[in-house]
Amino acid sequence: MDEATAVPDGPGSPGGRKQGGGGAGRGRTGDTGWIEDALTTPLVEAVRDLDGYGGLVYLRSPDRRSLVLAMVTGVPRSLLKSWWRVPVGGALPMAETYRRDETVWLPDERATVVRFPHFTAGLPYSFGSAYQPVRARGEAVGVLVVLRSAARAPMDAEAVGRALRPAQERLAERLGRLDVAVEYDDEPVSVRLPTPAVHPIRVGLLDWDLDTDRCTADDDALALLGIDRTGFGGTLADIEVRVSPDDLHELRASRSDALVHGRVRSRHFRVLHESAGGETGYRPVELWGHLVRGPDGSGRMLVCALVDAVVGLTAAEAAERLPDALFSLDQDGRLTYLNRRSEELLGCGREELLGRYPWEVITWLRDPAYEDRYRAAMLSQEQVSFLVRHPAGARLSFVLYPDVHGLTGRVSPAGPPPGDEPARGDGPVLAAVPDGSGAAPPPTPVAEARAGALYHVVQMASVLTEAVTVRDVCRAVSEQLLPAFGVRELALYTVREGRMYLLWESGYPEGFLAPFEGITLDTQLPGVHALTTRLPLFFESPEDLSAAYPGITLDRMSAWSFLPLIASGHPVGSCILGWDTPHRFTADERSALTALSGLAAQALERARLYDSESAVARGLQEGLLPHRLPAVEGLRTTGRYLPGTQGMAIGGDWYDVITTGRGVALVIGDVEGHSVGAAAVMGQLRSAVHAFAASERPPQEVITHTNRLLTELEADAFATCCYIELDPRTGRALAVRAGHPPPLLRHPDGRAETLDLAGGVMLGVQPDSVYPVTELTLDPGSVLVLYTDGLVERPGSDIETGIDRVRACLADTPVDSVELLADRLVGTARRARERPDDVALLLTAYR
Repeated sequence: MDEATAVPDGPGSPGGRKQGGGGAGRGRTGDTGWIEDALTTPLVEAVRDLDGYGGLVYLRSPDRRSLVLAMVTGVPRSLLKSWWRVPVGGALPMAETYRRDETVWLPDERATVVRFPHFTAGLPYSFGSAYQPVRARGEAVGVLVVLRSAARAPMDAEAVGRALRPAQERLAERLGRLDVAVEYDDEPVSVRLPTPAVHPIRVGLLDWDLDTDRCTADDDALALLGIDRTGFGGTLADIEVRVSPDDLHELRASRSDALVHGRVRSRHFRVLHESAGGETGYRPVELWGHLVRGPDGSGRMLVCALVDAVVGLTAAEAAERLPDALFSLDQDGRLTYLNRRSEELLGCGREELLGRYPWEVITWLRDPAYEDRYRAAMLSQEQVSFLVRHPAGARLSFVLYPDVHGLTGRVSPAGPPPGDEPARGDGPVLAAVPDGSGAAPPPTPVAEARAGALYHVVQMASVLTEAVTVRDVCRAVSEQLLPAFGVRELALYTVREGRMYLLWESGYPEGFLAPFEGITLDTQLPGVHALTTRLPLFFESPEDLSAAYPGITLDRMSAWSFLPLIASGHPVGSCILGWDTPHRFTADERSALTALSGLAAQALERARLYDSESAVARGLQEGLLPHRLPAVEGLRTTGRYLPGTQGMAIGGDWYDVITTGRGVALVIGDVEGHSVGAAAVMGQLRSAVHAFAASERPPQEVITHTNRLLTELEADAFATCCYIELDPRTGRALAVRAGHPPPLLRHPDGRAETLDLAGGVMLGVQPDSVYPVTELTLDPGSVLVLYTDGLVERPGSDIETGIDRVRACLADTPVDSVELLADRLVGTARRARERPDDVALLLTAYR
């Protein structure tokens, strides 16, 4: 496919670039164009290869928190406004494709609602969609999306992957040539799919000297007139012999039009035309012209354009003769044509309607349900029919016929559907009506609420139900609101003892919010007023905010919303959002933001209570772990504990160092579960192991007695444990392992290995279990590492891989300081945003 067949048309294209702001996501390609030039052809080819009707390309944002719609084709940008930015962690097919780096195929609405119910709530239309990861330079950088009619022949996921692979590879190759990071942070560029030409429209140029009737014509003009250049004498008479005798007046009247008005507007006449079969007929031509005079006012030249009128004129005349009303909308829903009958039925002239949305001009079409019919047609690419009650009482039948470039509509008077007598009033009547093809399309559900606003409320509610701590709630609000509404700054404040304190901020200049920390509730600031009055405040420009609050300190933002956080009737705090350009808040957006602030307030209140209870539980657990390890000559020991980030963030991991008559016992264990009960069992086991070890029982007996004790407790809990008794004088050690991960040993030469210790079953499974003992000897300069599975387990990988990763880190890290070595070993786990399990580490350096 020639790359010139699809042309970018939007803020990111030459001539259409947004001035000022934005553009941060654009980068020059390695050859000729901008980043959108690398996307255009692969996107159009992907739509073609999958037999689709539309396509999208999402690229990651510079902060990596969002996927930003960079390019769209086949569907209007306006219908996808709510999905221009989506959070990477959202429950959306494009986000899941990016996170998992795998293809997602949703053949129809049924498949979509099963896997992504929140996405379906926002786009309740019937269509199929395929999502393919976009990679460049060995990493995921975005997602390719193709929209496909659900009514087409079904495809399996494997066939979809094969169809999209060429476009995926071409995107990877082109994006890999960018001389900047592959990311985007601007409005999407709209690309037009190639238009199949019904008939080529030709235009020719003609200069007509009105004083001498001499004419000069280009090749296209002569072809339209059916004149061979060798037989053209350059006079008006040569042209008149080609014109139908019935239309000679139209051609000659062009002279008087030019002399009186200085121009010629749409004079129509027919010229002789020979068809491909050799038959002779007449072909309509349209003439437009502009009169040009010489510098001294002498000489009169009519500069003309001859237009082939076969398609446009003939089609328009045919449409005007039909008894039905016909109209046409472009992709965005603006009216591009309507015939005379449409004017009569709609009661509105074409000059009022052309270039505008019908539901904005015609008052009785303003119900959101009617605009939703247009959305349904364009996003499903299937015919949509419905009835509308005219204010005069008549019912009109609307039928919409879409394609990727717009839709054609037909309107005709209709009676009520059989057996239906709607109630009186001005509300919409929505039903399927016959379209003349013999079949009645099924009725399509009507979304009374705006799809985008509904989606964001549903999505936020879903995410907040999974947020446990205050930090979880703040992060969820940030990840949802920032990309969904194009917000650049966010601040969440809580109120305590009559003062406002910052909980979370994103996007603010460093130190900007410091002066507002701890302000009282009588401070003259919009965030405080929103909370005390319980009313949201919206400012669409810096001038609006400065006028309402003279002297207020402004940052780089240009629009703001200040939302009160109210839960169960009492104030929780405020949410402040900032936009970097002046922003008009629609009624839908105000309603959605207000609703979302209510959800956030309820979640924060619940999370604050949870955090209070969790603090008590963490205090219990910290009390059960050793506060300091005993100093043992010849050994350097240190421990680390990291609680999990899920549930109560309290678990049953423990470690201990116990002095015995024969040396020192190194112990680490893990009780299953994350709860106060698990911590209580852990405390009992730690006390039991300590008591058995202090009584100088051999290692095997310590574990055997501890196992029997756990089974007798009937705590319905199991535990793993590794117990090593070490003689610091000789380096000789006896080790017992009960279902626990194997220790690691770093040798003096820096080599690290996994110790293959014989082991028994977990503690608490069988009261009479036997636990074998393994003998080993540590050389001076060795480092022994005991750990729990939280250190080595990662979602999506096996435990052996995790053990190898920690072993490699142990071998590569200097052992000058056991504290620094311990910090290095738990560094990855400490930095992880999500830590499903607790992490415990006991590190022993043998001198």
